[in-house]
Amino acid sequence: MKFDFDTVTDRTHTNAIKYDLAQARHKPEDAISLWVADMDFPTAPCIQQALAEKAAHGIYGYSRPDERYYNAVIQWFKNRHNFEVKKEWIVNTPGVVFAIATAIKAFTKEGDGVLIQKPVYYPFFGMINALNRKVVNNALKINKGHYEIDFQDFEKKITEENVKLFLFCSPHNPGGRVWTKPELEKISEICLKHNVLVISDEIHSDITFGDNHHTVYANLSEAAAQNSVICTAPSKSFNLAGLQFSNIFIPNEELRKAFCREVDKTGYDEPSLMGIVAATSAYAHGGEWFDAAKEYIWNNIQFVKKYIEENNNKIKVIIPEGSYLLWLDFNEFDLSDSEITDRILNKAKVWLDNGIMFGKEGEKFQRINCATPRTILQQAVEAICKQFL
Repeated sequence: MKFDFDTVTDRTHTNAIKYDLAQARHKPEDAISLWVADMDFPTAPCIQQALAEKAAHGIYGYSRPDERYYNAVIQWFKNRHNFEVKKEWIVNTPGVVFAIATAIKAFTKEGDGVLIQKPVYYPFFGMINALNRKVVNNALKINKGHYEIDFQDFEKKITEENVKLFLFCSPHNPGGRVWTKPELEKISEICLKHNVLVISDEIHSDITFGDNHHTVYANLSEAAAQNSVICTAPSKSFNLAGLQFSNIFIPNEELRKAFCREVDKTGYDEPSLMGIVAATSAYAHGGEWFDAAKEYIWNNIQFVKKYIEENNNKIKVIIPEGSYLLWLDFNEFDLSDSEITDRILNKAKVWLDNGIMFGKEGEKFQRINCATPRTILQQAVEAICKQFL
């Protein structure tokens, strides 16, 4: 393989929350850390080189993206997703979570209903509550390890709960669903019918496996494009979360103006210089590295599935259609959620994200990050399986 994903890089004492916050968060300091969603791989060599050259320049003043960035991001989404982005649609923010919070403030008022689908990325409902909006839950249904949308409940919740905005996770985190075009079209039909704006978090959109193909929500139709805000970033694909840079696509000019007015209220102005440099290099030159990383991650996922099936098949593995996050189901054990977590964290010494963080629908599930060298993943999975024999 041209790129090395097997070498273990020591991330301790590097300000990495994944490794340096165990004591602060009351976790065992010797636990294998596979919780937060960043990779344990150094980013693409082309990105490292671009950052090194910029660092050597020595001047890190106020900065703006230039045509190199716009051309790179437009070409990436055209080639990878058949999505024709226009330059004027793009708004840069420090991160997707920042963008989602901005959208909630821009397009709803206190007391309005914001629809989500638990189990789901926990900042979704955290932000809704913090901004004094009402969390409305259209819980996903799990059918033989496959999450599905209850569309009857989806529309019922919209009509009964004063829902103004749908916060959509696509691909889904933590369940790993890559929503099909018919599913997306049904969402669009209902949201347009009831004048519900769609904020689509597509941060994991590049990372899909097999025959699963991500459809950008705004690519469904002109009506869907005009009724949506598409949140993307290079952070998951290229392990750049710490550089604080995202691409938010807003085709509707009036929505874009309202969103930007809300951004202005925060005092945020110029994006991170290093974020611009890294994103430009990633989208322009990082494709080969990304494809290799995705293949390695998929092989990791297959390794976990095979190992658990052969050594403790009461643990059920929900294979992701997208993202590098694997959802483990411990419901076959006669144990409480807290007992399951205790065995994994304090006995197996593996730090995962407890499923209940994603809503009560995640009870007795655990989320494991597979974007790590296989030796680390093997140690973790072996330790977990032994604690549930």
